[in-house]
Amino acid sequence: MKSVALKDAKDFGRVAVLMGGTAAERGISLSSGNAVYQALLNNKVDAHVIDVKTNALEALSGASFDRVFNIIHGRGGEDGVLQALLQTLGIPYTGSGVLASALSMDKLRTKLCWQGAGLPTPKWVLLQNERDIKRCIDALGFPVIVKPAQEGSSLGMSRAETKQELLDAWKAAAEYQCDVYAEAWVKGKEYTVGILKGEGLPVIRLQTPNAFYDFDAKYRANTTQYHCPAGLSDALEAELIRLSLEACAVLGVTGWGRVDVFIDEQGQAQLIEVNTVPGMTDHSLVPMAAKAKGLSFEQLVWRILETSFK
Repeated sequence: MKSVALKDAKDFGRVAVLMGGTAAERGISLSSGNAVYQALLNNKVDAHVIDVKTNALEALSGASFDRVFNIIHGRGGEDGVLQALLQTLGIPYTGSGVLASALSMDKLRTKLCWQGAGLPTPKWVLLQNERDIKRCIDALGFPVIVKPAQEGSSLGMSRAETKQELLDAWKAAAEYQCDVYAEAWVKGKEYTVGILKGEGLPVIRLQTPNAFYDFDAKYRANTTQYHCPAGLSDALEAELIRLSLEACAVLGVTGWGRVDVFIDEQGQAQLIEVNTVPGMTDHSLVPMAAKAKGLSFEQLVWRILETSFK
């Protein structure tokens, strides 16, 4: 996709900032959306808040927009459904298309795609019934992390160190009504790589006293540490960015996003997931990485809006 750079806010036309949604991440989306909306106003863009409370078709009914800044996190906004609707309506939108959004939202299918492309990702076992618990223990041992495949913001995720904890974690994740899998616990350091218009932003290393980088560590805790520069050599940082861009290319991710990756104790990178509509709150990582690159929040939002020109 050719990168577009605009100079005049009027060239964007009338912009709908779609936020909210009905998924579990609604509250985070509203925070992200309001920050984006204010930044667009600061950029003199003709922006309008659209809070999607039921479905996007109803929210957009009777209104006319030239493009959409999509900042709805999770199912219904990040999973290809909204993208398909907007394409049907002929309204350009930010970020990835239908297929890439659907694949990336499903962490299990993401891992299958990476596995097929020969990219490194931790081993996992699909948990469908109690018989899979023993199979998981035999294959992965302990500890493991259990995840609902189609939720974001670490919702429904649990670390398990015993058979009972694994069983409880599977039942808790299954409440999100999607596939559940257990993933081998990676001992090492956690990093995230922001992607903007085909380039990687400075890598951030995450450090939390929590068992893992969970919802609390992401949005509530003041104990989470963010290291940018990440403490990597120039060569290793470049390699993480290259791997992240390849991980996005395999899924068809375009425009912007964020790739989460570990480097294990053997020095091997392990891809975890891709977010195609990352958070844009005051705790969020893409704005943090953009700032390290010298981009203000307003400049970042402008460039993301430019990705609606495909």
